[in-house]
Amino acid sequence: MTQSQSDEKMEMARGKVKSKAELSGSERTARIVELERESVIQTYTRQPILLVKGAGAKVWDASGKVYLDFVAGVAVNTVGHCHPSVVEVIKRQAAELIHTSNLYYTENQVFLAEELKTLTGMDRAFYCNSGAESVEAALKLARRATGRSEIVAAVNSFHGRTLGSLGATHKPVYREPFRPLNEADFVPFDDPEALKSAVSKETSALILEPVQGEGGVNVPDPGYLRAARQICDDCGALLILDEVQTGFGRTGKWFGKEHSGIMPDAMTLAKGIAGGLPMGAMLAAESVTDVFQKGDHASTFGGGPLVSAAALASIGAIKRERLVERSEQMGAYLRSRLVEEIDALEVRGLGLMVGVELEASCPEIVNRARERGVLLNATSEHVLRMVPPLVVGKEEIDRVVKVLAEILEKP
Repeated sequence: MTQSQSDEKMEMARGKVKSKAELSGSERTARIVELERESVIQTYTRQPILLVKGAGAKVWDASGKVYLDFVAGVAVNTVGHCHPSVVEVIKRQAAELIHTSNLYYTENQVFLAEELKTLTGMDRAFYCNSGAESVEAALKLARRATGRSEIVAAVNSFHGRTLGSLGATHKPVYREPFRPLNEADFVPFDDPEALKSAVSKETSALILEPVQGEGGVNVPDPGYLRAARQICDDCGALLILDEVQTGFGRTGKWFGKEHSGIMPDAMTLAKGIAGGLPMGAMLAAESVTDVFQKGDHASTFGGGPLVSAAALASIGAIKRERLVERSEQMGAYLRSRLVEEIDALEVRGLGLMVGVELEASCPEIVNRARERGVLLNATSEHVLRMVPPLVVGKEEIDRVVKVLAEILEKP
């Protein structure tokens, strides 16, 4: 590329060739698609729309088309897009203090830890920026606490793409290019006998999702996690529950573990924690957190003033608006409507974490639904995942089910 071409691209990127007002929605989209391909490492398969605005369970593209969002940033926008109280708190905090690092005390971080302790029943929190990072922290804690390195995880698990969390993520296509890893012993999900045969006195941690998300919204028997708790106790291994996707009301309870009534040694959080801002946390029992020494783990941005304020605001909105209860009610309604209207192999889930298994190609259904103003996600060739904001209403659910039914009736 010549210097003049480079300068022209820079001007386009800065919006100097045409202002937003001068470009049509399709032109804006085409420009961003072109620039993204040239400037961003190509690790994502993106859908061909440019989103510019969100409110509640809806988003708008650059052409003004509105979509019902049943992806919610992959279960992130729990309280909906741009929740007014969260937005107001973010604005106020951004005007006061955005970042300090963890070399100093900040109030919001401590207040949030107290809130998370109350909600989870755990004793201490470590803050980071994502779900994968929270899993990294939990796996390091397990090594430190047990002096062991072996991990047990479930078939169809997903715990992240960093080198540590990747070792506990089942899908081979994610792991193969990056071996050697500290790979888990993968055993069938919802199979207590398989856990008994795999977890031993050499195991540092058993890591499980209360409901498998990326694996297809697989819901275990409530006795499964109770069995996992006992097996870990017998072998001295840590039980880590990955609640990155199941947390903050997603399953109709504050956390997925509540469906089984057990307490893990550590649990990982992210996604719905901070109203859409990037944040993660690892919560653990005091009996194991004391093994971490100063300097054993750290995160420059973890628990900063801005994201902690957003998390407190988001939790406050969930409480005020009774969104945990709403998740249970709307989730039951969504599943019942799907069973009534869709010829599915199976409809499964808890709360507003719903999987629909179909004979048809789900990636193709995602494309056709998007054209009709509905955003869905396919976790595999034959499973749709629906994780809308917890503020979603019956009319919006009815609209999505109607669109899906029409698509399946006219292949």
